[in-house]
Amino acid sequence: MRAPQDPNRQPTSSRNTGLGPYEFPVLGSYPDRSRRALNVLVALVGIVMTLPLWVIIGISIKLTSRGPVFYSQSRVGLDKRRSGMRADDPRRRLDVGGRPFRIYKFRTMYLGAEEGTGPIWAAEGDERITPIGRFLRQYRLDELPQLLNVLNGEMNVVGPRPERPSIFAKLRERIPNYHLRQRIAPGITGHAQINQKYDSSLEDVTSKVEFDLQYIDQASTWEDLKIMLKTIPVMLFRRGGR
Repeated sequence: MRAPQDPNRQPTSSRNTGLGPYEFPVLGSYPDRSRRALNVLVALVGIVMTLPLWVIIGISIKLTSRGPVFYSQSRVGLDKRRSGMRADDPRRRLDVGGRPFRIYKFRTMYLGAEEGTGPIWAAEGDERITPIGRFLRQYRLDELPQLLNVLNGEMNVVGPRPERPSIFAKLRERIPNYHLRQRIAPGITGHAQINQKYDSSLEDVTSKVEFDLQYIDQASTWEDLKIMLKTIPVMLFRRGGR
């Protein structure tokens, strides 16, 4: 059972945590059984209902570009640590900010598209993205395979956007409290995702962190249901897709 919230409590993003860039707060609580049950149920129903679409998408990707149908890469997940890691801790160089996991997505870029640039933010008219990939991103269909990550317990349906370790390492140095996003498992959709566009600059990420920390403060089964329902028009009307 969740503890009653203090009416005078300030949002996480505005509180002075007193934490250094490599320190982590004591976690208040982990997702309860009802939230986990909701995640599993939504993931199972989502996979069953969209399975024919998976087949169509897979065939379309194979027919229009070289390379695999699915994309898998390391992401930073939930950080369960209750003790801080200070900047002078020798383990800092091995710290990626949370438990790493492999994310699954439909491939939207040409094979080897990032060999010359490395990981960078998407932009309007991004030449790395295939025509089919552009369509998938506009309707967020490239993220359907992440339902498998939800079943594995690596992600939730709702939560902060999962980030690559290399980008995470840079952002936590430049954005205050960025690491606090890892107090909860990353999600396919989220409070930040439905209210903001795709990240294309440091300012975009900074704005999303505010939304992420607000969600963490208010996270509940009911809040997750509301965000899931709000995600539907975002997908149908291609808001923020790239």
